[in-house]
Amino acid sequence: MREGGIGAAVKRKEDFRLLTGRGTYTDDIARPGELFAHMLRSPHAHAAISAVDISAAEQAPGVVAVLTGPDADADGLGGMPCGWGITSRDGTPMVEPKWPVIAQETVRYVGEIVAAVIAETADQAADAAALIHVAYDSAPACVQTARATEADAPRVHEAAVGNICFDWDLGDKEAADSAFANAAHVAALDLVNQRIVPHPMEPRAAIAEFDVAAAKLTLHCTGQAAHAMRLLLGAFVLNQPEHKFRVVCPDVGGGFGTKVPPYCEYAILCWAARKLGRTVRWTGQRAECFITDTHGRDHATKCELALDGEGKFTGLRVLTTANMGAYLSAFAPLIPTYLYATLFAGQYTTPAIWTNVKAVFTHTSPVDALRGAGRPEATYLVERLVDEAARLSGLDPVEIRRRNMIPADAFPYQTPVALLYDSGEYERALDIAVETSGWNDFEARRRDSEGAGKLRGIGFAAPIEATGAAPSAIAGSLGARAGLYESAQVRFNATGTVTVFVGTHNHGQGHETTFAQLITDKLGVPLENVEVVEGDTDRATMGMGTYGSRSLSVGGSAVDRAMDKIVEKGRKIAAHLMEASVEDVEFDSGTFTVSGTDKSTSIAEVAFAAYVPHNYPLEELEPGLDEQAYFDPVNFNFPYGAYVAEVEIDPETGRLSVERFTAVDDVGNIINPMIVEGQVHGGVVHGIGQAVCEQVVFDDSGQPLTGSLMDYTLPRADDVPSLTLDHTVTPCPMNPLGVKGVGEIGAIGAPAAVMNAVVNALAPLGVTHVDMPATSHAVWQAIQNARAA
Repeated sequence: MREGGIGAAVKRKEDFRLLTGRGTYTDDIARPGELFAHMLRSPHAHAAISAVDISAAEQAPGVVAVLTGPDADADGLGGMPCGWGITSRDGTPMVEPKWPVIAQETVRYVGEIVAAVIAETADQAADAAALIHVAYDSAPACVQTARATEADAPRVHEAAVGNICFDWDLGDKEAADSAFANAAHVAALDLVNQRIVPHPMEPRAAIAEFDVAAAKLTLHCTGQAAHAMRLLLGAFVLNQPEHKFRVVCPDVGGGFGTKVPPYCEYAILCWAARKLGRTVRWTGQRAECFITDTHGRDHATKCELALDGEGKFTGLRVLTTANMGAYLSAFAPLIPTYLYATLFAGQYTTPAIWTNVKAVFTHTSPVDALRGAGRPEATYLVERLVDEAARLSGLDPVEIRRRNMIPADAFPYQTPVALLYDSGEYERALDIAVETSGWNDFEARRRDSEGAGKLRGIGFAAPIEATGAAPSAIAGSLGARAGLYESAQVRFNATGTVTVFVGTHNHGQGHETTFAQLITDKLGVPLENVEVVEGDTDRATMGMGTYGSRSLSVGGSAVDRAMDKIVEKGRKIAAHLMEASVEDVEFDSGTFTVSGTDKSTSIAEVAFAAYVPHNYPLEELEPGLDEQAYFDPVNFNFPYGAYVAEVEIDPETGRLSVERFTAVDDVGNIINPMIVEGQVHGGVVHGIGQAVCEQVVFDDSGQPLTGSLMDYTLPRADDVPSLTLDHTVTPCPMNPLGVKGVGEIGAIGAPAAVMNAVVNALAPLGVTHVDMPATSHAVWQAIQNARAA
C-alpha cells in the first residue's frame, strides 16, 4: 500500500473546509442586485383553476414580475422532462402527461406551483404572493396507492385510464406458475413499502443569472448531476443552447437521490433571469421540502414464494402497485422496474420468477430516487418472504438461506430476471455475520429480556444491489434517454501537481479524497497535490453525476483510464529525456526508470518537460500532459451483505429499541476503509429510520399530515445502537478498479433485518407480520390484536 493510496484510511480532504464553515453551498452565493423568488403553491391536492388574479401582487412594493402558467406557454417553455421511458407488457408506451412548470387549468398535488413572484427581497416576494387570488374548484383526490386503479378512484390524468401509467412484467410466468403448482410450501405476504422523504440537511436552493452580452445562462443549484440537469432543463424546458448554459452544483449538503432530478423551481429561476436580465434566487424552506422534494418508495405488493419439501426455493411471484405521484419525475419509471424487479433473485438460486408492476398516478407529490431506489424495496420483499418461508417449513432463518444461496463457484451467475451477477461469496459473509452477531447465543439473551418483562427478537437479511448502471446501449434499449457512461480528465500542471475533472458529484461521499487516492496510488503524486473538480459543466467534461453508487466504479474507472494515457505519454517523454527506447522504460510509484540501469526520472520532471518543452520530442508528441477518458461499464456491479438486527420490545407500550446490529458487507476492493465504514453507518441508520419511524401520511383529500419534523420522525442517536461492522472482498471483474458501490447497501439491508427481528420478537404471541414503520403504536396494536385472537 502506497502512503495515502488505495487501501489507506486517510482522513477526508474536504472535511476541514466543510467543518470549519469554509464550504460554499448554493445559499452562500450572492450577486449584486439579485432578486428573490417566492412560489405560490396549491393548497389542494386536486382542483380546477378558474382564475388567477395577480393584479394586487403586481402593484405590491418591490415586485418586479409575477409569472403564471400562461406566461410560461407564451414564452415557449416545455414541460418538466422524464429521463426514462417504460413500455407496457402489451407493447404500448407508458402514459406520460405534460408536467407544466407552473400549473394552469388543474392542480394535482398539494404544493404544485401556481404562480411565481419575483421581488427585490424575499419578504416582499412572500408578501406579494399572499395577495394573489386563485379561484379553485376542489375535487376528490386519489391518494392511496393500493386503491388507485379501482373503478371509482378519481382520475389524475385523462390519458391514464384507471390511473395506470404503465403495466409491465418481467420473468417467466408459466415457469413460476408451474413451480407453485408443485410446491410443498407457499409463503405469501401482503407488503407495504411506505412512502418516505429523503431529508438532506441542506434544503434545495438555486440562483440563476443571465449574461445579456454573452446570452449565457448560469444556474447554481443543489444538484447531484450537473450535466444531466443542464441537458434536461436546457433541451426540454428552456430551449437554451447547451454551450450557452452553465450549471454549477457547488458543495451540497446531502442528496440521497432527491437532488438528482430537475425541478420546476430551477426552470422558473432560469426563465425569470433570462426574461428580466437579472439574477434570481430561491431557497426552499423545510416545509416546502416535505411536499415538493421528490419522495421515495410507496409500493403495495402481493408476493409469494414456492418451496419444495427440502426448503429449496422453486418459484417467486410478485404483484406490485407502484405510486408515481401526480407526475413523472426524471427517473421515476426506472425505479419500480429495472432497479426493483431485476433484483428479485436476491442472493438465491430461485429458478422461476415472474413479476407484474403497475405504476399509478395519484394526487400526491411526485416520487423519484431515494437512497437505494428500488433495491431496498426488492430486498425487503425477498427477505421478508424468506423468513416467512422459514416459519412455514420449520427451518432456521439462517439454515434456509444457506440452502438456497448461490455458491461461490457459480459466478458469473445468470439470474432468471435479466441480471448477470459478477462475483460473490455469499455464504462466507453469512458465516461471519452469524459468528460476529452471536446468533447461536441469542436464546440466552431472549431469556434475559423475558426476565425483565420484555420481548426480544433477532432478524437476518441478505441484501444485494445493482450499482454502476450500465451499459449505455442496453440501458437505452430499456428506456434510458441518456447515456450511463462517465468521463474524467487528468491534468498535470507544470510543477507536478494534478487536477482531476470528473462528471460525478460529491455530496458527502468523500470524492475529493477517494479520487485523489487513485492518483496517489498510480501516479505517485502526494495526496495534498491533487485537486478534484466536480459539479461544473464549464470545467468538467460531460458526465452523468452521482447516484446509484456509481461514482467510484464508473467515474473512478474513467479516472483510471485517463491515468493510463498519462503514463503511456509520460513513458515516451521519459524515454526522450533519458535517451532510451520507449520499450525499455518502466513506470512505478511516480518514477520512470530504464530497465536494467540506474537511470530514472520522476513524473513531476516529465510533466515539467511537457509544459516547458526545451528538451522534448516535439516531432512526435504535442506539449502538455493532460488526458481525458470515458468509461462505459459492460455490466452493473453487485455489492452484497449479511445483516443481523436484534430488537427488544416493551409489550405494554409497544416501545421498540434496536439493541444490536451487525453488518457484513462486500463492496469489492476498498479504496478508503474509513469512508466505506462511514457510508455503511449512514446507510444502516437510514434503513433503521424507515423500519421504525419514517412515513409520509396523507388524509383522504390528499393533505399531507406529516408536513414538519414535529410530525415526521427521523431516527435520532438513541434509536441506533453501536454498529458492528465487518467485510469480505470479492473484486468486481467488470471495472479496472475491482470496486463495487457502497453508499446505499446499508439502507437496502437494514429495513428487512429490523422487521424480521420485530416479527421474531412477536412470534410467541402468534404475530406473523408487521408493516413498516414499526412505531410503538403499530407494535402495540399488533400485540393487542394477537392477544384478542
